[in-house]
Order: sequence, then structure tokens, then C-alpha cells
Amino acid sequence: MNYKLTLLFIFVYTCSLPVHAKMYKWVDDEGVVHFGDTIPAKYLNKERKELNSQGSTVKVFPAAETVEQRKERLKLEQEEKRKKKIIQEQAKQDKVLLDTYTTERDLIAARTARLVAVDSQLKLSESIIDDAKRKLDLTEKQITRLRADGKEVPQNILDKMQREEKQLEIYQNVAANHQKRKQEINKQFTVYIERFRELKADQKRIKEEREARRREALGL
Repeated sequence: MNYKLTLLFIFVYTCSLPVHAKMYKWVDDEGVVHFGDTIPAKYLNKERKELNSQGSTVKVFPAAETVEQRKERLKLEQEEKRKKKIIQEQAKQDKVLLDTYTTERDLIAARTARLVAVDSQLKLSESIIDDAKRKLDLTEKQITRLRADGKEVPQNILDKMQREEKQLEIYQNVAANHQKRKQEINKQFTVYIERFRELKADQKRIKEEREARRREALGL
């Protein structure tokens, strides 16, 4: 529709409306622009505009979301929430890190202390494992001798061997967990130290920038 003709139409149409009547603009399924004081029900879900008496847009009513658009919007909102939560958690961890450790040496000392504690537990587990192996070995030899002599192995001895095997398995699992814990501590503190360096570098950079702005303001 020609722009001047559109303005003329709006002017003539608004002059015929009551003083407080509203005029709307919408586009039908064929792409034809329409003006009127009411919008057909079938187009209420499409984008439409409210116009003033000069034909200027005073309010835009966006088209209703489709099912696919709503799903996509909700998906994006969930992703934004997830990212925001990650940022918030990182900020909390950073604060704890800086509040807990003053220097990188403090982190290294803390890592060493934890590793020493786990090593102590590991050595105790290994000592218990060695003792459990000796007991099981004696029981197995006893059973072997009985069988070699053609004697039936008493049930209580067989039960004893099963208990010792089970205990040995438990002790070995405990030792394996200690080894795993050592690896976790090393990995954890590697991340801590790297992040600590980044945070300290950021603090230094911010401090230098503030000082530069201060000196610039003073004309130094």
C-alpha cells in the first residue's frame, strides 16, 4: 500500500472514530495490511499494532508463541539459569579460596598435609593387608596338609578361610580407596593452585589499573 495513501486512509478513518476509540494495524494471511478498531479473532495471535490518530505506533502486541518457540525459549532460559548457577558457584569457591589461603605456599602446604595424612592411613591398611595375607596363607596350608593326608577338612576351617578371604578383600578395597583419595587430592589442589594464580593475577591487574587511573586523575 502506498505510504501517502496509507496516511490518508488513517486520517480519514480516525476522523470517523469516537474520540477515545483505538485503531489497530495487522497483516492477514495473504500479507495484506489492514486497519480497524477491532481485530478479527483469527488474527489475535499474530503481531498487531495500536496506532494513534497520527498513524504512529503506540504499542506493539507480539505474535503468540508457537509450541516450538515456547520449547526453545524455555530451553534457552534453563541454559541461562544453569550458566548463572555455575558462575555463582565459582564466585563462592573463589571467595573461599582467597579467604582460606594467603599465598600459593599455603596451598602447597595444605596439599602436603593432606597427602601425609592419607599416606599414614594407607601404610596402616597395607600393614593390615600383610597380616591378613599371612593368616590366610596359614589357613590354606593347613587345608592343603589335611587334604594331602586324605583327611576331610573340618567345616569350621573352611568357614575360617572364607572369612579371612573376605576380610582381605575388604582391606584391599580400603587401601585402593586411599590410593584413589591421593589422586583426588593432587588433582583438586592442582585446580586450586591454577585458579589461585588467576585470581591473584586479576587482583594485581585491578590494583594496577586503579593506581593508573588515580595517577592520571592527579596528573602524575
